[in-house]
Amino acid sequence: MRSAVITFPASNCDRDAAVALEQITGRKTEMIWHRETTLPAGIDFVVLPGGFSYGDYLRCGAMAARSPIVEDIVKKAKGGLPVAGFCNGFQILCETGLLPGALMRNASLKFVCKPQSLNITNGASRFTSAYKDQKDVTIPVAHHDGNYFADKQTLDMLEKSGRVVFKYNGNPNGSARDIAGICNEGGNVLGMMPHPERAVDPMHGGTDGINLFKSVLESF
Repeated sequence: MRSAVITFPASNCDRDAAVALEQITGRKTEMIWHRETTLPAGIDFVVLPGGFSYGDYLRCGAMAARSPIVEDIVKKAKGGLPVAGFCNGFQILCETGLLPGALMRNASLKFVCKPQSLNITNGASRFTSAYKDQKDVTIPVAHHDGNYFADKQTLDMLEKSGRVVFKYNGNPNGSARDIAGICNEGGNVLGMMPHPERAVDPMHGGTDGINLFKSVLESF
């Protein structure tokens, strides 16, 4: 699997994502600057990393969603290319319209940074199949704007169609219906606030992020 990570101005989790991908795939990850206009040929999986694009000013992710490379990502995601956005990457995916809803300021108005227990609510997705029978995982969160919001109709649709992939066990930010991660209708685009790239080495305090990347790898 040939993977790519997009770097926006002020991204600070892009290298973490690249290291995680290289550990799982055994292949070098392509680092793509946001002003590029097309992805390299042959890319199988794209990660939009967490970490304060454009300094976290204005609505989080809104400026990054207008970066030149994003148009090509949106086009190819609609064609079936697997894309995952973690934290700020989740915000960007919502701003592009690839995923419904929006991320608001945490209900506590405080930054949260801690290991977070999650429930896998769709173990058959392209991003969770390698977890097999494992229902709960611990993956760290670190955000100030992770409060997922959508209207009731959208939330009902997401839950009834199996598009809610992760829920929080103990909601850290006030997200609607404890939602931590969702996918698109095609199942090839995932957005989640927790950081699986920070849970791939025992020295991180846990390795529950590994199977997310393995799930994508094994889907080819």
